[in-house]
Order: sequence, then C-alpha cells, then structure tokens
Amino acid sequence: MQCVYCLSAVDDKANVCKVCTRDLYLFRPLLEKVKELETKLAEHQDPVELQARVDELEALLVAERSRMDKKEATPWRLITDVGQFIFIPLALLLLAHALIVVIYDINMLYLRIASVALPLPFAFYLFKTQKRSLLGWFIATAFLAASSVIGMSAITAWVDHTPILPQSMIEWREFLEYAASITLSFLTGMLLGGVAYHRAHRVVKKKDGPFLSALVSKFSNGSTSPMDMHEKIQKIEEIGGSLIAAGTTAMSIYTGLKDYL
Repeated sequence: MQCVYCLSAVDDKANVCKVCTRDLYLFRPLLEKVKELETKLAEHQDPVELQARVDELEALLVAERSRMDKKEATPWRLITDVGQFIFIPLALLLLAHALIVVIYDINMLYLRIASVALPLPFAFYLFKTQKRSLLGWFIATAFLAASSVIGMSAITAWVDHTPILPQSMIEWREFLEYAASITLSFLTGMLLGGVAYHRAHRVVKKKDGPFLSALVSKFSNGSTSPMDMHEKIQKIEEIGGSLIAAGTTAMSIYTGLKDYL
C-alpha cells in the first residue's frame, strides 16, 4: 500500500512509514477497505456504486489526514517548514550570488538562471506533500524574494563599497523585476506541487462548478454519465492549474532573463 502522507510504498503490515516516519495505524482500516473495494471494482460489471463507495472512503481518508495535519500543526512544525523551504533557498541564493559575482566574477546570466531555478523544487515539494495555504506561503515567498535581492545587494555593497539600495529608477526597476522573477519561480513550484497533490489525493466533490459542468455537458451532447463528467471536469481543472503554472514559469523566466534575451 501507499503512505497517506508522502505516497511512498510501504509494507501492508507496517504501522509507520519508513520514509516520512508518520504513524499509519489509524488509517489502516480505511486503507484496507479502499483496497478491497478497488479489487471488487475491477471485477464488477456495474462499477458505479462501488466507485462511489471508494470515492467516499477516499474522501474520509483525506478528511482524517487533514484533521491529523491540523492537530500536528504546532508552532515548532511551522518554524521547521519555514526554515526548510524559505531560509534554505535564501541561503542558497545568497551563496550562488557570492560564488558567481564575488568569487568567480562570471556572467550575471548564470546568477539569473540560478535565481529562477533554485526556488522552484523547494516550493514543489512543499505543496506536493501536504495541502497548504497558498496565500500564507505566497507572503512567505515575497519575503524570500525581497530578502534575497536585498542580501545580494548587501554582499555587492560590502565588496564594492556601494549603496545597498538602488539609487535610480532604472535600478529600482531591475531590483523589483529580479524579486518578481524569484517570487514567480516559487509560485510556479507551489502551483505544480498543488496539482500533483490533488492528482494523488482526488476527492469527489459534492458539486462541480456550474460553468465547467455546463461546458462539458454541451460538448458531450448530454450523453456523458455523471461519473464520467466529474472525471472530465477534474482533468480540465488540472490542465487549468498546469497552464497557470506554465504562465508563471514564462513570466519568471522573462522577468529574470529579459535583459539577456
């Protein structure tokens, strides 16, 4: 079976995930029922009722996992997450700046590429493993971007004996564009991680969006079953999330590298 937290493969008799070390004992009855019904579903000629039951149990599983996550959301856990996913990328960005600009004095293009590439995997893993607040982490991302740009400027100012803050409108524009590219890179990772999380933890919603429902119904000429319609709506929502992530990726690359393109 799979761990309900990190989706790693675990032994059917294991009570603790060997990857994320989370307790699986309370989820075992639901996991066993889901597995049993999925086996029956493959052999059943009319799977609609069993599929609905599987989705219901999966929804209960997700709800229980969410409840456990909220219970474990201690201040220390939040501090740990901020340290892992904000301060480690910040330290890596400042290190990249010091190596590329100060020590090796090579083309700034490499620094811009590193600034776009480094935050994304951290944000992806952050949102892939657990459902999180998009707004709260976006604010943390803005702090990461601002701290990175100010820190890089401070390193340059210390070496070259120049002011830390920009001294002209052109410098301010470059300052803000650089911060925006880092922010958009992290946001892209958040969106892609969120899409991956929801794909792995699909839950049947009580009611799909009326606009998407009407659109799917129109193009299928009313011949699509409710279950098939729900699946199509979920795929459209996933594609929409991926397209938004692609747009933020393009904006991140443009704002970070436009002076070199």
